[in-house]
Amino acid sequence: MKNILVAGGAGYIGSHTCLDLFDKGFTPIVYDNLSNGHAEFVKWGPLEIGDIRDRKRLDEVLREYQPQAIIHFAAAIEVAESVRDPGAYYDNNVGGTITLLRAAQAAGINKVVFSSTCATYGIPCSIPMNETHAQSPINPYGQSKLIVEQILRDLDRYQGFCSVILRYFNAAGADPAGRIGEWHSPETHAIPIALEAALGRRPHFQVLGSDYDTRDGSCIRDFVHVLDLADAHTRAVQHLLDGGASHALNLGTGHGTTVKELVDTVRGVVGKDFEVKYGPRREGDSPALVADNALARATLGWSPRHDLQSIIETAWNWHANHLPT
Repeated sequence: MKNILVAGGAGYIGSHTCLDLFDKGFTPIVYDNLSNGHAEFVKWGPLEIGDIRDRKRLDEVLREYQPQAIIHFAAAIEVAESVRDPGAYYDNNVGGTITLLRAAQAAGINKVVFSSTCATYGIPCSIPMNETHAQSPINPYGQSKLIVEQILRDLDRYQGFCSVILRYFNAAGADPAGRIGEWHSPETHAIPIALEAALGRRPHFQVLGSDYDTRDGSCIRDFVHVLDLADAHTRAVQHLLDGGASHALNLGTGHGTTVKELVDTVRGVVGKDFEVKYGPRREGDSPALVADNALARATLGWSPRHDLQSIIETAWNWHANHLPT
């Protein structure tokens, strides 16, 4: 089996990607400092505890396992937190990535799949957004990811270091078998918050902004199942191992859902009502983010298999029956 280092592999998307990698014949080597990840989610390969800013530790792990490629999820990801503390985001997301990439080069590794984000685009000029859309982030989180994208482009151009940059939209859902799911502390993502409200674990669900220029005044987001994202990462690894060129690709369904529509769908799936309140817009949020995924389809042969109903059903199964309380 081929070893793949998965930095941040104990987190939400990282752990689902490890599951997918294992199912397709790879051995995922999880490298995680467990600041946001969970050791319980490391089920399909070894766990090596370490920070991407720790060059000595990275060198040790790369020397021991000699991975053929790296998937890089190890980043701080919360928009509001990045606005409150931009320096922390640049320190980890940019500084840590540079250390990781330098360690990879020293170990003779020149293939990386990078977890990027639609937040690099900023306010959309057109919907759906394709990869040629201008990149103008409106928050430090998106800016930190864009800087890494620029670094990877330079490494490819000048040193032959190949990468697949995956700009995904709103990850959601869980492993249908309930082995792993979305578990953040504190939770800031819309679907798990709505499910917690339905379960009575929080008093209400809050819609952040009801005056956007959208069909019902709430934000529009493109929710894509976490296992569809995982499948894209494994396909990207195989693309690089097969000698494929560097690419930046959008990962989304191409269908936008407003937050109010999301609430209605959650109510339908769980069969329960819950209180909804309306608050002001959150700083750093775009009104609408919807992917044009044609390039990912053409380059990786990838297509999303789960719709919003499936996303919420798998998330509900996880939150209602498996999420630690």
